[in-house]
Amino acid sequence: MDFSIGELSKATGVKVPTIRYYEKEGLIEAPIRTEGNQRRYQSGDLDRLRFLKHCRDLGLPMEAIRELIDLSLHPDQPCSNANRIAAEQLQAIRARIAHLKKLEKELARISASCTGEHPAADCNILKAFGDHELCLSDHK
Repeated sequence: MDFSIGELSKATGVKVPTIRYYEKEGLIEAPIRTEGNQRRYQSGDLDRLRFLKHCRDLGLPMEAIRELIDLSLHPDQPCSNANRIAAEQLQAIRARIAHLKKLEKELARISASCTGEHPAADCNILKAFGDHELCLSDHK
């Protein structure tokens, strides 16, 4: 079975411009073209695009995705690189979560500092947003 780019997009939830970008970047192979120059994708392209989408949904950077694709093309190689990539992504996500928790704590404190009843000139929120020194933690 083959797919038009629109059908492939609908089947995977990946937008048409993104499919074209992946093709341009060599992440999916250039499709067969009809006499009318319409792209026609195969089931392997559908599988690859689903793989790419899930990797992106998990936040993996393009370089890591390229490594994973390369590894998948060499099934006899050990999967240590896949393990490394997953561990690095987990570490990056945990670091972002820690950062977001700091932001949450500081924003909760800033938000609670204002009743909304004062003129803007006396607003603690505006003051805090304008001066990092008023923050209690380093959340950069």
